[in-house]
Amino acid sequence: MSLIRQYFRSEVLELSTSLTVLVPEHAPRGASGHPVLFLLHGLSDDDGMWVRQTAIERYAARRGIAVVMPQVHRSYYSDEVHGGDYWTFLTAELPTLLTRVFKFSDDPAERFVAGLSMGGYGAMKWALREPGAFAAAASLSGALGLAQRTVGGPGTLDPRLWDAIFDSHPIVGTDDDVVALLERRASDGSTLPALYVCCGTDDALYLENLRFVDAAAEAGVPLTTSFGPGIHEWAYWDDRIRDVVDWLPLSD
Repeated sequence: MSLIRQYFRSEVLELSTSLTVLVPEHAPRGASGHPVLFLLHGLSDDDGMWVRQTAIERYAARRGIAVVMPQVHRSYYSDEVHGGDYWTFLTAELPTLLTRVFKFSDDPAERFVAGLSMGGYGAMKWALREPGAFAAAASLSGALGLAQRTVGGPGTLDPRLWDAIFDSHPIVGTDDDVVALLERRASDGSTLPALYVCCGTDDALYLENLRFVDAAAEAGVPLTTSFGPGIHEWAYWDDRIRDVVDWLPLSD
């Protein structure tokens, strides 16, 4: 695998930013390019944290997939009311950039998204907002109950961050509420990608992950789940991202 740190100007964000990419060194198996996993970072991380804290390079090499790790700061993968348009950057500008610069597949059957904590929320939001964009999506210890939390309460966002992103408004029932998106996709008959949810049972986000799984069951949306001992830390995520990469529905 080749490890690339790309610096570029985002026209959407109107600033220079960075991107960490793992690229298989062999030729793509098909004409469309390498299968690609968008791998999203957590609230206190950056685009290089996955390669610094896990063996994602080794896991991806074994399956012959590229991995794209964008930088979105503390945006919750949203178009911030008082900040940058990180949702638009992620979902519109970034895929176009990758098509120009790298030979990655643009076939939804060979595109996947996953993330941890804030990134798990981002991965599920992307997959549920644009269900035709991916073949699979995975959340590792994701902030899947973000919309249902009380601002300023235990385990929630700092009120200043909530104000910057959401203008201090509740997001229950909006396109930033992954539980509402799950129910909406189930009711409108959308064909969803394969979905995977895991969380450690000693993690502060465990209960909201269980509530997301219950909401999926009530809506009739199938999930692959993995719950067991673990806390909100990298040793747990290293094990689980290996499982996720092995779970991805790659064609032979």
